[in-house]
Amino acid sequence: MRVLPVGEDALLVEVSSGDEAQALHAELLRRRAEGSLPVGEIVPAARTVLLDGLSDPVRLAAELTAGEVPPVLPRARETVEIPVRYDGPDLADVAAHWGVPAREVARVHADTEFRVAFCGFAPGFGYLTGLPARYDVPRRATPRTTVPAGSVALAGPYTGVYPRSSPGGWQLIGTTDLVLWDHARVPAALLSPGTRVRFVPVPGSAV
Repeated sequence: MRVLPVGEDALLVEVSSGDEAQALHAELLRRRAEGSLPVGEIVPAARTVLLDGLSDPVRLAAELTAGEVPPVLPRARETVEIPVRYDGPDLADVAAHWGVPAREVARVHADTEFRVAFCGFAPGFGYLTGLPARYDVPRRATPRTTVPAGSVALAGPYTGVYPRSSPGGWQLIGTTDLVLWDHARVPAALLSPGTRVRFVPVPGSAV
């Protein structure tokens, strides 16, 4: 673990893996909730956690450096179910990369319980982990200029759902009509770090 100062009242904590970043984020949220960690914002990323609005960053940096990242513990929260049609234009390419039929890609994906590791790229976009490493896929060699909202996609170890139309280089394996980001909803984002997610095939899907 490496702890770096950011400005006068923030710290960036670097760890060696996404699992460690998730575990650290969960532990820091727990400490903030119990009142032992006065902090404004806790922002997770792939292998870092940013803590902003600290009253004593020097003391906390020493404490974190001397400690260990706890194991990831299951969180008692509802699972978000995302209905999906496995009809994406890259489904066949992903199947070829995995060495399986397209139907098997859909089955493996639908049978996996995902967890939101962190959010970014666009409002409402969650980086979901859960697929074993053998199912990692590369990004497209040439990104698309427009990816439709609701596209379910894979890149590296992550699954994501595009909350709105945007450019993107992820492999598109399906679509959903679920709204990931809604200004009229509280909170606006359907997914947040730590949320458990399952994809549920709709009738007529490839599964």
